[in-house]
Amino acid sequence: MKRMSVALLSLILMLGLAVLTGCPKKAEMSSAPEAQPQKAEPAPTPAEDSAKKAAEQKAAEEAAAAAAKRAEEEKAKEAAPKAVAGLQPIYYDFDQSFIRDDAKPVMKANAEYLKANPKAKIRIEGNCDERGTIEYNQALGQRRAQAAKKYLTDLGVSAKRISLISYGKEKPICTESTEDCWQRNRRGDLIAAE
Repeated sequence: MKRMSVALLSLILMLGLAVLTGCPKKAEMSSAPEAQPQKAEPAPTPAEDSAKKAAEQKAAEEAAAAAAKRAEEEKAKEAAPKAVAGLQPIYYDFDQSFIRDDAKPVMKANAEYLKANPKAKIRIEGNCDERGTIEYNQALGQRRAQAAKKYLTDLGVSAKRISLISYGKEKPICTESTEDCWQRNRRGDLIAAE
């Protein structure tokens, strides 16, 4: 019996030891990469933070200005008249409708083109800059178109081939409020008529 109790005690000890140490478990595997410890960057100084914000704001303003310029160029292309090859626009002084001295050679060349192409019909579009009321600019654009027509008819082009329209300030080529831009908008366009 003593032998049996020693054997039983040995068996219990071995089982207890096996339970306590147990079988080694498999390590859990994860498909996610281990997180690398983040290096703490020093907080920017107020001057660095201000400079960074200023640079970001400047970049945003430049991007907005570039986008606005592209939009203006697209608008100008859409608004640009479909000029007949050989016909050029003429430009006017502020609040004036007479043909300027620098426009006279252009008008003579336009008349020569029309004489050489007797079947061509044109429409003269009178345009103004943004200053002034809508009504005033409509009337001024009409006077400008009429002055251009009279100049062409005086040079021998048939008045029957010329129609007129005034757009006033409704069809600007340039939308900036500068003298150069306003000068480009004070014009008479000669367009192919159908």
